[in-house]
Amino acid sequence: MNQTIETMLAHRSIRAFKDKPLTEEQIHTLVKAAQSASTSSYIQAYSIIGVEDKEKKKQLAELAGGQSYVEKNGHFFVFCADFNRHHATAEMHGTDVTETTQTTEKFMVGLIDAALAAQNASIAAESMGLGICYIGGIRNDLEKVSEVLNLPRFVIPLFGLCVGYPDQDPDVKPRLPLNNIYHIDEYEQDANAFKKGLNEYDEVISGYYTNRTGGQRSAGWTSMMAHKLATPVRTYMKKFLEKKGFPLK
Repeated sequence: MNQTIETMLAHRSIRAFKDKPLTEEQIHTLVKAAQSASTSSYIQAYSIIGVEDKEKKKQLAELAGGQSYVEKNGHFFVFCADFNRHHATAEMHGTDVTETTQTTEKFMVGLIDAALAAQNASIAAESMGLGICYIGGIRNDLEKVSEVLNLPRFVIPLFGLCVGYPDQDPDVKPRLPLNNIYHIDEYEQDANAFKKGLNEYDEVISGYYTNRTGGQRSAGWTSMMAHKLATPVRTYMKKFLEKKGFPLK
């Protein structure tokens, strides 16, 4: 096992950072690492907003559900799906790409490109001794997030990424068993085998939370997911996407 893989397997979400900003060189290195990620057909359908203004970070922390580490970190990035520049290229060359950018396929390209770029940046950050935490909470109110960041049409903020010097040392959170994630040749649909793995995972996760919280929390993974997914959230998303130029087809 090499050092890169060791870094990846040691990943933890960090939610407490030291009061020490990243240098401009560190920030540019992370962005360059993000740009080195694979991109579908060289489209590069994403943009990254680095948020340095303290008031903007405070607003984003509140919009994300009062997550203080959105405001207090070494640097905060927002990753966006972005087809604004592609509409600009069409204008430059006298064509129209609207019909294409409004397809579900191309929207998925933007999501995937942004996610790949963000994960590259995350691994790069952790290899530099920094900690990271993804912030999906900005999707609580993308209208206001777009206003804070002054995002144009065809640009959708997807998630934030806190990066900084860790001020905590949490344990690595156990992932699902390999046989629940990795299937050979076809999807494993043996319900008994499937649920056996999930029951074993419940015991692992229950022990993890019991130790982490001193017994205050002990739910297994299946219980958490069953309750978490029982009620839809952020159901405004379809209307927001349509307003931003993505009436998906």
